[in-house]
Amino acid sequence: MNFFGKKQTPDQLMRTQNREIRRAQRDVDKSRNDIEKQEKQLEIQIKKAAKEGNKQLCQTLAKQLVQLRKSRTRTVAVGANIGAIGSKSKIIQANNKMAEAMANTTKTMSEMNAQLKPQQMMKTMQDFEKENQMMSMKEEMIEDTLNGILDESGDEEEQDAVVAQVLDEIGIEITGKMASAPTPSRELGSTSTAKSKFSDSEIEAQLAKLKM
Repeated sequence: MNFFGKKQTPDQLMRTQNREIRRAQRDVDKSRNDIEKQEKQLEIQIKKAAKEGNKQLCQTLAKQLVQLRKSRTRTVAVGANIGAIGSKSKIIQANNKMAEAMANTTKTMSEMNAQLKPQQMMKTMQDFEKENQMMSMKEEMIEDTLNGILDESGDEEEQDAVVAQVLDEIGIEITGKMASAPTPSRELGSTSTAKSKFSDSEIEAQLAKLKM
C-alpha cells in the first residue's frame, strides 16, 4: 500500500488485485509446467537405470519423482484456489458496481421525491380546474349578453320599418307583416306616407335616382 500517495478508489484497488491474481496464476502455471518437465526427465532416467540394473539409483529417482508429483498436485490445488479467488474478486466487483448503481439510483429518486410535492401539485390542479370553470362561466355570460344585444326584437322591427318606408316612397305596395310594421320616428327623405300608384317607367326612374 502506498501510504504517501493518493488513496486508490475501489475500482483501482480491484484492478490492482486482479493484476496480482493473474500474475500469481501465471507463476503457478509456469511452476507446474516445470515440474511436469522434470517428471518426464526422471521417468527417462528411471527407465535407463532399470535397464542398467542399478536398483539403488532407481529407488532414489523414484522418490524424487514422488516428491515432484506431490509438488505438481499442490500447484494444481494452488492454481485452483487462485482461480477461485479471481472468480470471487469478479463477483465482488460486480456486486460493488451494482451497489454503486443502486446508490446513485436511490440518490436520484430522493432528489426527485424532494422536488415532487403531492399536496402542492394537487392544489395547483384544483386551482387550475377552478379557474377553468370560472373562465367558462364568464365566456357563457359574455356570449349570452352579446346574443341578447344583437338579437333584440326592436332592431329587427326597425329594419323592417325602414325597408317598408323605402318601398312605400317608390310606390311599391307590400302586404303582410312588413306592410303593418310601425313607422320609425326618424324619416328617410320625404315624410310622405301616402301609397301612390306609379307606372313601371316611373318606378324604374325612382330606383335609378336611389342608386345615384
